[in-house]
Amino acid sequence: MTKRIFVTATNTNIGKTYTTKLLLREYASRGLKVGVIKPIETGVVNGYAEDAEELLEEVKELNTKLWHLEAEDIAPIIYEMAAAPFVASNNAPLDLKKILTKIEELEAFCDIIIIEGAGGLYVPIDEKYMMVDLISLLNAKALLVTHCSLGCINDTLLSKKALEERKIEHAVAFNCKEDDESFSKISEPYFLKTDFRVLKLSRDIDIICDVLYNL
Repeated sequence: MTKRIFVTATNTNIGKTYTTKLLLREYASRGLKVGVIKPIETGVVNGYAEDAEELLEEVKELNTKLWHLEAEDIAPIIYEMAAAPFVASNNAPLDLKKILTKIEELEAFCDIIIIEGAGGLYVPIDEKYMMVDLISLLNAKALLVTHCSLGCINDTLLSKKALEERKIEHAVAFNCKEDDESFSKISEPYFLKTDFRVLKLSRDIDIICDVLYNL
């Protein structure tokens, strides 16, 4: 059965697409046939889905069986407004069948599918569903990507709690950037003291992939 991993984050612009590409490369380097999908992309101008195009280019290089794919296969639902899907779609109901169909088509050529979410866990999709619900609806495990700036303790724990309350199996990865030098002094001590495993994308992608694959 194809493994499904859903990449989510504590907020927007935390590094989900960057992380998704790292996961694709690492799993492909292990001989696994990788696939990727971003079920909903907003901020699509003139039909150009930037994240979908970037992910499409990446996955075609890593899995030659996916050369037939187009951007609409990667991002089956797109909206022009750069906003939560609820707002960008004018509260259109989630077309779950369309997403599942695309995933199942991918799974015919893949051992593992990386699913990139939009925004954070409590981004509203429609009146019924939040982004966190989509993880369960797609029967996926989750990778929570968090930042290393001041405030990351609160953001990380809140998002982790949301996943735990939904009983979603998950791992947490820290996307530390060059200007996050203070992390080791102002945030990391708390995580280490409370036995919270600090896995950094820049250093521990192999371990992160191991943890996710074994969930």
